[in-house]
Amino acid sequence: MIAIRAAVRTDAALLLAYVGKKSEFDRATGVFTGILGTTRKKIEATLFDEPRFAHALVAEDAAGSRGFALYYFRYSSFSGQPSLWLDDLYVDADARGCGIGAALLARLVEIARGHDCTHLSWTAAVANPRGIAFYEREGAVIVRRDEKQVTFWMAL
Repeated sequence: MIAIRAAVRTDAALLLAYVGKKSEFDRATGVFTGILGTTRKKIEATLFDEPRFAHALVAEDAAGSRGFALYYFRYSSFSGQPSLWLDDLYVDADARGCGIGAALLARLVEIARGHDCTHLSWTAAVANPRGIAFYEREGAVIVRRDEKQVTFWMAL
């Protein structure tokens, strides 16, 4: 059984580890070429102190933590409503294809609906065709594509 929960301050080291894994994945696809500059203290300050700049979810199953999602809200003055931006979604390689990514995405939809968001959006690397196919299977629509990334939109 997959459980999705909101990350808490004591998860900061776990979130840092997942950000590191995600950066290595992105490095392998050529999307990230920089130096990872975050720390546990930065994660604690920006995700758990006020003001909170972002939020995180942790996915767990019987084997322990299996993935995470990092997101934040944006606001449109034109619609007068927020939207949810998915910054990172990562599932451990040995747990992919087991429904964990879908469970994380479904929880993000619930959160967005609960905050009266107009939509969810995010990007994925063109060099990640498995991820692109996953998002399309989950009902996301490609709204923009360039040589490096694909931008997705999921209406609520």
